Amino acid sequence: MSGTQGAQLRMAIASVRRICPEFNPVQVLRRSGRSVLIVGTTGRTTAVAKCLLDHSPAWMERFRHEIAAYRAFVRHRPPVRAPRLIAADPENCTLVIERMPGRVAALTRHSVEAPPRADLRAVLGAISRVNSWRPPAGLFEAPLEYASRIARYHELGLFTDRDLGDLQKLLHGLAHSGHKQGMGQFCHGDALLSNILLSPTGPVLVDWEHAGWYLPGYDLATLWTALGDAPVARRQISQLAQVNGPAARDAFLVNLMLVLTREIRTYETAVQRTMRAATSGGQDRPGALSSGEEQRLLLRRLHDDCAMARRAVRAAVGTR
Repeated sequence: MSGTQGAQLRMAIASVRRICPEFNPVQVLRRSGRSVLIVGTTGRTTAVAKCLLDHSPAWMERFRHEIAAYRAFVRHRPPVRAPRLIAADPENCTLVIERMPGRVAALTRHSVEAPPRADLRAVLGAISRVNSWRPPAGLFEAPLEYASRIARYHELGLFTDRDLGDLQKLLHGLAHSGHKQGMGQFCHGDALLSNILLSPTGPVLVDWEHAGWYLPGYDLATLWTALGDAPVARRQISQLAQVNGPAARDAFLVNLMLVLTREIRTYETAVQRTMRAATSGGQDRPGALSSGEEQRLLLRRLHDDCAMARRAVRAAVGTR
């Protein structure tokens, strides 16, 4: 607990104990430049404390959104298992929730191999229950402003003029379809396998910081994007996304283009960072794929996926 990291950890534990005096830290579960997760106990309960280290406005807003979600769940339980809130301090961005039993459905954001069929079935069932939930009005907001995000990606050169026109046409069609699909769907907002715990009593969804109302199929688009090496699972997700007809298909495609483009941006930045680290003498394991090479392969796959989604968007516009 010495040095800068030790000081940060001591401050984090102090902020947890201010809102939960009986919290007894046991180990650091995960740490990034942004936040730290500490496992501990509160009486007989095993708990996880999450503390924000990076107090920039965007991260603070996201963290407070997660606290608001857990507070909402106290009175309005979602139709899937989620950790129970123990204590929270939105001002200092500190959250204490119960630790749920179970194994993570995947350890990485983009899984290298397809999950077992039974796991996928459990995950899709849980996501489907979340998506069919209608929490009371005003409890959650719409985290994603579709029109401005599409315009932003076009400004950044990530969408072509044709992409912009096609996606705007699909959005316009959804807004005027009078179809219930146009009204939005409640989504977890980051439905990756790494945010789902599998336990004998059913899946548990964690990390609710992006929860809210989206165009239908946002969670399915997120999961589809992460399962690059699982064509059968992807086909199943696509079929599920389109089961409610053309409006549901169009919403899924808009979501897919936005999720894929966000991932491309994230991994392009990661590749550049890795390249800079390599030139300054970073060393990878001999005989293994370097982290930079893994990221480049993933980036190439994401670009291929985006080209496929783009073709599907054009076909959908053609059938309107």
